[in-house]
Parts: sequence; structure tokens; C-alpha cells
Amino acid sequence: MNTIHTDKAPAAVGPYSQAKVVGGLLFASGQIPLDPATGSIVASGIVEQTEQVCKNIDAVLAAAGSDFSEVVKTTCFLADIADFKAFNEVYAKYFTSKPARSCVAVKDLPLGALVEVEIIAEV
Repeated sequence: MNTIHTDKAPAAVGPYSQAKVVGGLLFASGQIPLDPATGSIVASGIVEQTEQVCKNIDAVLAAAGSDFSEVVKTTCFLADIADFKAFNEVYAKYFTSKPARSCVAVKDLPLGALVEVEIIAEV
């Protein structure tokens, strides 16, 4: 088992790692829209926050030697299901291989984020 860490994605905000590689699969912790340089949530809108989440995922994937085409499963959390359409428009630009996905609305996300996405990918 290998632990993945990159300074190009936000540091963990708790006792967990950015990702683990086991048996050829990358299991990434959920990414929220934190700017890795400042540790702060970016912008206030779902489009901008989803863009940052995808940039953070890209950094974790790259650190593991993978990319979006290797993602096999995503789990997506939205603070407001009314953001689903706008979220999907950004998501579709990055996850072009159409991995399996679950998307749910939740009561709250860490640090007041509007969106969180976790992934499983091949490496």
C-alpha cells in the first residue's frame, strides 16, 4: 500500500491522507474546493467550486501517475441538489470517460463547501 501526497492539492483537513494505492487502484479522499496555496474555499458559486474540486482531483491523480481517463467510480456530494445541473456541466468536462457515479445531497460539507467529490481510479 502506498500513500499519495502532493502539494498541488490541498493538505488533509483531518487525520487522513489524500489517497492510497492498493492493488493497482487509487482510492482518493473526497476533495472539496480548497485552494492548495491558501487552504481556503474558493469562490462562492457551484461552478467555480466544482472547477477547483476537479483541479484538486487532477493533482492527486497526477501524483499517483494516473489521470481522469482512469477513474472508474466517483461519489459526489452536493450541499444543495438544486446545484445538480450546474455541477454536471463542469463535471462532464473532466470525467469524459463517464465513470460509474453516485451523487447525493447532504446536509453540510466541511468548511461550508458546496461540493465534494471522491474517486477510485486505476494506476
